Amino acid sequence: MSVIGIDTSNYTTSIACLGPEGGDNCSRLLPVKQGELGLRQSDAVFAHIKSLPELSGRLFSHIKLTDVTAVGVSTRPRAVEGSYMPCFMVGYSHAKLLSDFLHVPLIEVSHQQGHVAASLWSAGRMELMDQPHLAWHLSGGTTELLLVEPDGRNVKCTRIGGTTDISAGQLIDRTGQLLGLPFPSGKHLDSLSAEASATDVFKVKCAGMEFSLSGVQNKVQQFHEKNGKPAETAGYALRCVSQAVLSATENALKEYPGLSVVFSGGVASNSMLRRWMEPLNPVFSEPRYSTDNAMGVAVLTQRLGEDSDGK
Repeated sequence: MSVIGIDTSNYTTSIACLGPEGGDNCSRLLPVKQGELGLRQSDAVFAHIKSLPELSGRLFSHIKLTDVTAVGVSTRPRAVEGSYMPCFMVGYSHAKLLSDFLHVPLIEVSHQQGHVAASLWSAGRMELMDQPHLAWHLSGGTTELLLVEPDGRNVKCTRIGGTTDISAGQLIDRTGQLLGLPFPSGKHLDSLSAEASATDVFKVKCAGMEFSLSGVQNKVQQFHEKNGKPAETAGYALRCVSQAVLSATENALKEYPGLSVVFSGGVASNSMLRRWMEPLNPVFSEPRYSTDNAMGVAVLTQRLGEDSDGK
């Protein structure tokens, strides 16, 4: 038996199927014009409306819908009061239609909960779904350090740290814009940084588990004006982000000793960040499941669907 998960974030359209033999995620980045830093919500909604039928057709071509026991969807960015983005309504409308047609339960979760579940599933650490742990949600719009605790078959994510202004993803994308790279710029900066030879870094001050990255943006611009080499600028920006995240994580582990640290979100696919975090024995997923995807929604749908069946 299988479940379907749908996620329509502000960056990616995705739909996934999870069954006894594994999962399959079909996704597509939303189109952004060269030089721009994202989409208006109205444009994101339209892009999802165009992409989702094609992606679902690709997924449904090799699965039996009669085997589907539940349909899940992310309906908001985070599971907190007031969290809302119109783009998630596209996924909800498709999921509701599909669940009604198939006469199966509709499971609603948050985009953030899906990120955590996708990372744990991909890393083979699903036991952490039932244990308290720390998790970073590092993406284009979010840089939050979370205390994750079991909430039935779902997880409860409580923010305990992160940025006080721009996100790590925003800093990376603004650096990409400075270098004339496509949006989102994460993988392009990652590739460029492999050619960097410098090791200098602007050390971001952490107030406990929180820090500011807006000043780093100015430092990156100043560094680029002096250096002028795209690879070195890319490396400098990513080192600054990595250092800030490492310091905040070390401070968190002093307050929450012994907890595992999980990394989720598109920025968590960055190879430099992964190297910097190695001393902490972190939990990283496959890069394709760090970025926005529906597999985490499907994982939660499977778990929550089991509860709805009374199993």
